[in-house]
Amino acid sequence: MNLTERFLHYVSKDTQSDELTQMTPSTPGQMEFAKELKHELEQLGLTEISLDENGYLMATLPANTDKDVPVIGFIAHMDTSPDMSGRNVSPRIVKDYDGGDIVLNEAEKITLSPKAFPELKNYIGQDLIVTNGLTLLGADDKAGIAEIVSAMQYLMKHPEIKHGKVRVAFTPDEEIGLGAHKFDVSRFGAEWAYTMDGGEIGELEYENFNAAVAKITFKGRNVHPGYAKDKMINSIRVANQFVSMLPRTETPEHTTGYEGFYHLIDFKGTVEESSITYIIRDHDRELFERRKKEIEHLVNKINQEFPNCASLEMKDQYYNMREKVEPVKYIVDLAFEAMEAAGVTPVVKPIRGGTDGSQLSYKGLPCPNIFAGGLNFHGRYEFVPIPSMEKAMMTVVKICELVTEKNFK
Repeated sequence: MNLTERFLHYVSKDTQSDELTQMTPSTPGQMEFAKELKHELEQLGLTEISLDENGYLMATLPANTDKDVPVIGFIAHMDTSPDMSGRNVSPRIVKDYDGGDIVLNEAEKITLSPKAFPELKNYIGQDLIVTNGLTLLGADDKAGIAEIVSAMQYLMKHPEIKHGKVRVAFTPDEEIGLGAHKFDVSRFGAEWAYTMDGGEIGELEYENFNAAVAKITFKGRNVHPGYAKDKMINSIRVANQFVSMLPRTETPEHTTGYEGFYHLIDFKGTVEESSITYIIRDHDRELFERRKKEIEHLVNKINQEFPNCASLEMKDQYYNMREKVEPVKYIVDLAFEAMEAAGVTPVVKPIRGGTDGSQLSYKGLPCPNIFAGGLNFHGRYEFVPIPSMEKAMMTVVKICELVTEKNFK
């Protein structure tokens, strides 16, 4: 299979993750896909192939040089987002995109338009892979998997390109924040790695949000509304009061770049009991800690007005990988140089989100993030330009080549 064929085959597999199952992998489709990938890697001739009971698949491209070269790795995740269905994905290729509207589903009147998604204009003249408007595509992160596997195949077919030992890994459950939880860094055995999980062409990231999740539960007192004066406590109204106390413009829809936010992701309620859930994000660790303190402060204020009404559960999810990557910044510089060698203009930017690379960096495996080429992830308007995937694949090849040339050891 070539790169495009491989990608189209991968997205046909239903691998949505599910945070409610409390299993690893969280859905059976991920393990089925991992087993199929394992067989493909065996057929390609990779070595040291292992698939553990949690769905972590690892393999090796053996070195073809006698030079003492660092072992490096490339990682992508197998699951797709639970935000939209990934079952029965039916992609199609839009040849030589002309810059106009793309009808994804005529019957449902679903159109991918540059009016809503102006970034489409950057890909005029290119072949794009789009959805049928009823599912997500799965370029996040099956584009990354296809690029890594295709790069390994390319290097095996071109022995004149000298490289050291290369490790690859494909992980479950990244989309529900668990992709690195059971990743065995020592077994992987690389000095550093790259996740192929970024967005559009050129993205190179070694900074991400610090992240926490906060759930606040409000206990009310339900009394017949005709006799409720000075007796009822409507927990829905109290929860709304809490929401209004947070800064209105410090939300995802009002922030960009390095700006952090509070994001209300769930609200359930009755008069008797309500709960709200926030995710808290900031690149700056000090500001991140302040945001958590603000949540605690507002919970206390609610309890001053309504004693023992509000209770808080808050936990950290991950931290900014910059702290762990900056001391070995040469691994970012290497990726930058590899992109340029592949004909890509690097765009170094912070991730407004998380990545397996963050957790892996804190587990001892420094792990910047490289573009996989897709756009509009997690929904029906997701698409990926084929040339972007090809450039990502060649970036992997160039990194392997440059590591050998740089004499890191």
